[in-house]
Amino acid sequence: MSEFWIYFQIGLRHVLDIHAYDHVLFLIALAVPYSFNDWKRILLLVTVFTLGHTMALFLSVYGIVAIKVNVVELLIPITILITALFNLFTAGKSSKKESINLVFFITLFFGIIHGLGFSNYFKTILGGTANSKLLPLCEFALGIEAAQIAVVFVVLVLSYIVQTVFRFSKRDWTLVMSSFIIGVVLPMIVESEFWLR
Repeated sequence: MSEFWIYFQIGLRHVLDIHAYDHVLFLIALAVPYSFNDWKRILLLVTVFTLGHTMALFLSVYGIVAIKVNVVELLIPITILITALFNLFTAGKSSKKESINLVFFITLFFGIIHGLGFSNYFKTILGGTANSKLLPLCEFALGIEAAQIAVVFVVLVLSYIVQTVFRFSKRDWTLVMSSFIIGVVLPMIVESEFWLR
């Protein structure tokens, strides 16, 4: 049982690490257009993201997929930028519900990219033989899922407060937060080590 908590906590810390805030930024961008009324949809999106993340770790840990670190470190902020831009262009439009299949597919793909970004570190944590990697991977995924749900819950609470107490419209909240995220992510893309090689 203690081994479960080790990998579960590593998953929690992976998402909630203050120095690696890209994961939280993506979750904010993903959750900002939604409210508590959409809890099933946002929970499904978070789970799809976790599945993509776990799939990438699985493929990497078993040596099926390998990708250069500097490429992934560029792609991660690009996924955040795309999500925030999508929010800007669809804020306040009813087509959000109709495009949910596309959003699920893109979220899964972005989860794969984010998972690849963590794969080298996760491989060093695991060590051991291939047979002993599947259970820790699932325990780690549960930690990630729990942390992501916590982040999304905080975003939904903030969204509720801003929209009810401060009378922001849902559209304005989405536009402001997405613009903020774009402002944070653009320097990450520009300053990426990818451009130095």
